[in-house]
Amino acid sequence: MSIAEPSPGPVEHTVRIGGSDLHYWIHGADPAAQHSADEVPLVMIHGLRGTHHGLEPIAEHFSSRAVVVPDLPGFGDSGPMWGRRHDIEGYARLVIELVERLGGRARPVLLLGHSFGSLIAAHVASAAPELVHRLILVNPISTPALRGPRAVLSLLTSVYYRLGRALPTRLGRALLSNRMIVLAASRAMVRTRDKQLRRFVHDSHLRYFSRFHSPALLAETYEASVTHTVADYAAALTTRTLLIAGATDDIAPVGGQRGLVAELADAELVVLPEVGHLVHYETPAAAARAIQRFLVAP
Repeated sequence: MSIAEPSPGPVEHTVRIGGSDLHYWIHGADPAAQHSADEVPLVMIHGLRGTHHGLEPIAEHFSSRAVVVPDLPGFGDSGPMWGRRHDIEGYARLVIELVERLGGRARPVLLLGHSFGSLIAAHVASAAPELVHRLILVNPISTPALRGPRAVLSLLTSVYYRLGRALPTRLGRALLSNRMIVLAASRAMVRTRDKQLRRFVHDSHLRYFSRFHSPALLAETYEASVTHTVADYAAALTTRTLLIAGATDDIAPVGGQRGLVAELADAELVVLPEVGHLVHYETPAAAARAIQRFLVAP
């Protein structure tokens, strides 16, 4: 398969998993109609406070392969899970069930996770390697947030989320959705000098970053994101893995990525220049090319 022109618009589906009405979108081909090895479906897991929209710039580069992108429970259009925590393990269990419903027991999928999604994807591949043909981690969390280069900022952000949870729900949501704070976070992450692309990134964050179910759920998810790294699952990860890093990423620094790839049994690292933690928004074509090379390699 080669990278092609943007595929037709995605088709929305809903399935009941974990007590959640899980919404997911299929780009490109119908996964049920694909049978050959080079048509294995690609399942993409978005990052913290994200939705499926964030991964569409990468997904649209694949037209002959089915690309499945869910909204994680509690974000976007998907309702929260019931009887499960909204942490790495809870989300990983849900992704495993989704992959099984997509036929993963008979035909393992390609699994991609961005940022917080990289933790979920790594957990899935370590817990159920029989379901994952190859693993792709974009801006993977490789450095402990509370001990890395942004430790002070991470600590302040933890306080911010805890305050949002402690306040009455309406006030907590207003704090966590504050336009100026969302824009400040977006501006801190963006690297491109292209004004049109910068506007697109900021508009996307303003539109989708506040689509969370509740301050309590968001705080629970954030806490999981800063207390785990992909390295927690490295010893059990045998699946062939591609790491895609941003050269100027200060949330998931390149140094940590190099250390992580050395811990994995079968992994390679691609570092994209002049981009930070927003590879999916700022350099989706370069990410798609790296993924394609990885998928066709013997």
